[in-house]
Amino acid sequence: MKNLRQRVARVGAGAAGLGVPLAFLTLFFAWPAATLIAKGFVAPGGGLDLSGLGEVLSTPRTWRVIARTLWMALLGTCVSLLVGLPGAYALYCCRFPGQRSLRALISVPFVLPTVVVGVAFRSLLAPQGWLGFLNLDGTPTAVITAMVFFNYSLVVRNVGSFWAQIDGRRAQVAACLGARPLRVFTTVTFPTLLPAIASAASLVFLYCATSFGIVLILGGSKLTTVESEIYMLTTQYLDLRSASVLSIVQLVVIALSLIVAEAARRRGTQAVALRSSQAGHRVRRGDVWTLVVSAAVILVLVVLPLAALVWRSLHQRGRFTFEHYLKLADSSFTPALRVSPLQALGHSLLVALVAMMIALSVGVCVVLLVTRHPRSRAGRVALSLVESAFMLPLGVSAVTVGFGFLITMNRPPLDLRSSWILVPCAQAVVALPLVVRLIAPSLRAINPRLREAAASLGASDARIMATIDGPVLLRSVGIAAGFAAATSLGEFGATSFLAKGDSVTLPVVIYRLISRPDALDQGVAMASCVLLALVCALLITCMEWLRPAEIGETV
Repeated sequence: MKNLRQRVARVGAGAAGLGVPLAFLTLFFAWPAATLIAKGFVAPGGGLDLSGLGEVLSTPRTWRVIARTLWMALLGTCVSLLVGLPGAYALYCCRFPGQRSLRALISVPFVLPTVVVGVAFRSLLAPQGWLGFLNLDGTPTAVITAMVFFNYSLVVRNVGSFWAQIDGRRAQVAACLGARPLRVFTTVTFPTLLPAIASAASLVFLYCATSFGIVLILGGSKLTTVESEIYMLTTQYLDLRSASVLSIVQLVVIALSLIVAEAARRRGTQAVALRSSQAGHRVRRGDVWTLVVSAAVILVLVVLPLAALVWRSLHQRGRFTFEHYLKLADSSFTPALRVSPLQALGHSLLVALVAMMIALSVGVCVVLLVTRHPRSRAGRVALSLVESAFMLPLGVSAVTVGFGFLITMNRPPLDLRSSWILVPCAQAVVALPLVVRLIAPSLRAINPRLREAAASLGASDARIMATIDGPVLLRSVGIAAGFAAATSLGEFGATSFLAKGDSVTLPVVIYRLISRPDALDQGVAMASCVLLALVCALLITCMEWLRPAEIGETV
């Protein structure tokens, strides 16, 4: 009877813990996205109308946009893997002074707002920029390079952390038998790394296919992808039907990426479970070329665009000046703004804090549930479906979410158009999948036998959570909080629809300034980018240094 009561209590607690996250997901994601998509398939009289699907898909421009999105995302993924694999080995399998500092440095691009990344590469590749002689401004090459900049750290972290846990004895045996390093890598190491590479590739493809801010700034209206096309159709042409069809196309493509990533993650988790964690070795002679290549990539790909951005923000008409930074506290220098960039930054920080708290509250509830180890197959399938449901925001354009907010929450009983909570809720929806992905692996790594042993000794569920899950959860929550805050600070797609009047965020201000031809507006936009990048870099650096060192890391 006691066991029955405990089981009933656990089921009730699980249902209660799942109810709030599902309500949040339904209200602030499923409802707005479904409403917007339905706009394209529902006739004015209320009946089903699929004629828009054929009209949009029969347009040559639609297929050009889809094809451009796919091949640019594919090429960006391939280049990210090509330059990221040497960095993964150098930063996670070798041991040298300053290793953690370099890890923190390469983590900065991933949390930078896409608007900042776009402006940084524009300042580098523009005719007056350091690499202006290459004539790459506004070309697919510029966009793809910016995508690689954005996703380099993702490849390094995902593949590198997996690589560091591989048992190196098989490679040592192959080397002792006379195999050369290249053959050892291609026949032993690379096949073992394939799950991590596939997982990283699918996520990079996802982020490349949804690089809204990068494409909008570097490509403009001439180099549109599905994401930017949805934005233009909804804001400029008010063509909801076409936007709805493209949203479904995007959802299908991204859903396939998520399926591949999840399958690879599960395979990788199983593989790692069979191997012991290995500490990184000291740099050997054969590792020198990897370190040189990684240093060159970090210097050219990461440091150079950011340095060009800082340089351009400190120069006006060829002379050194701090005028652009002094204008950060002024809103009267341009008719494009109602608030100063500093005021917009303050509002961005407040909104990001609220969004982070919402995303963490919902994400922790989800993770505590989906990381359980039910004995029945039905239970495991159910938890897998729940986790997949909370990954869905990754597969829907933030533009779709933001515009969906406007058309669903504009009338009673839920009229939130004038409410400040609308923007942080939208940003929390965008950050939620990231929070779940960052926290879940840590709790999954806990051996379920520890919980079973504690329960057999009479420990309550609350005590088990406090003593076993709690320390691991607190460590991973800190990491997730930093990434969630940085993601919210830089969110642009949904916020561009929802932020109005004096409540605009800094990414929206940057886009308004960079869209104007005036040199002063351009300079202040770059200074604002530097300011926003510094705040995001500070967040991620503090997160990296406060995080306890893992096996194989050098402090």
